[in-house]
Amino acid sequence: MPTFLHTADWQMGRAFSRFEAEDGAALVEARFEVIEKIARLANERQCDAVLVAGDVFDAQTVSDRTIRRVFNATRSFKGPWVMLPGNHDAALAESVWTRAKRLGAVPDNIHLALEPGVINLEPQGLAILCAPLTQRITYSDLTETFNTCETLEGLVRVGLAHGSVQGLLPDEIDSTNPILPNRAGTARLDYLALGDWHGTKQIDERTWYSGTPEPERFRNNGAGFALIVNLPRPGESPQVTPLETARYQWHQWREILTVESDLDQLLDRLQALPEPSVVDLRLEGSITLAGEEKLINALSVAEARFRSVQCDRSGLQLEPTDDDIAALKADGYVGEVIEHLRTLQQNVDTETARDALAILAALLKDRKREVSE
Repeated sequence: MPTFLHTADWQMGRAFSRFEAEDGAALVEARFEVIEKIARLANERQCDAVLVAGDVFDAQTVSDRTIRRVFNATRSFKGPWVMLPGNHDAALAESVWTRAKRLGAVPDNIHLALEPGVINLEPQGLAILCAPLTQRITYSDLTETFNTCETLEGLVRVGLAHGSVQGLLPDEIDSTNPILPNRAGTARLDYLALGDWHGTKQIDERTWYSGTPEPERFRNNGAGFALIVNLPRPGESPQVTPLETARYQWHQWREILTVESDLDQLLDRLQALPEPSVVDLRLEGSITLAGEEKLINALSVAEARFRSVQCDRSGLQLEPTDDDIAALKADGYVGEVIEHLRTLQQNVDTETARDALAILAALLKDRKREVSE
């Protein structure tokens, strides 16, 4: 009864340049930590092997240190690993894989599937049919060779590939590196382990994408899992169990604020998020000066609590209420300036006028506080 762990799309060496340096470094480190977690899970679940369905590395040009750290992170699971090149780390004549071998970084228990063919793991009862990408882009189905691959009697047949199952992925994705939707059936596979789609997704009873084990983008497609696959015996249906592996949750919200309760609901949702969160907000609509102050304070608290908070408020207009104006005691010329900025927000330079209005309101509040003190 072979049991293995199916994972893919580690994208090691990926940079997170859109984030602050400290946050980007933490997101990079989480990807090394998730490999260590995968190794621990493989031990805990008594797996016979770990299969990595492509894109172990994000690029051919990753540093030697990254290469060494990736293989070091696997060391707690002593069973066999099979790693398949994907489109980001294709098995070129000179590649990240050939460099890893020259460095002596690849442990003896890790099999690099750099050529099409079968890797027999006889003690584990597994025959791994491999379709590595030997170039970044291909327009032919490399898994077609599985149909004619012969395997030793008594071993379960497991396909390992990286590409796009045609016609079945969300958003009508039919891209390069195509894979036939019923390949598991045509090739008599007990299981087909796929990479390239970054979310966990079942294609059919025997065909799964594991997704990336640590999310690296805001698309909500079920990333952050590894799959434990149990194969009772050749020909029987696999038992697939997703296990959560992610450290960070990524949330991207696009909100339109129109009334005060919209802001309150947004801040309640923000408060309810777990601390290991990466948050991207884009706010539009209008907000009062009191609401703006509440929002700024809440974002300040969130920035200290979460891994990263980014908020685009360029589409959010400041709409001071009569109570806002009265609280500022903005009489005479200052009151006229405020009214002028309110008009400019609606008709001319929205972002500049909004920022100017926010600065003026802050100055007036500071002045009022100084006077009271």
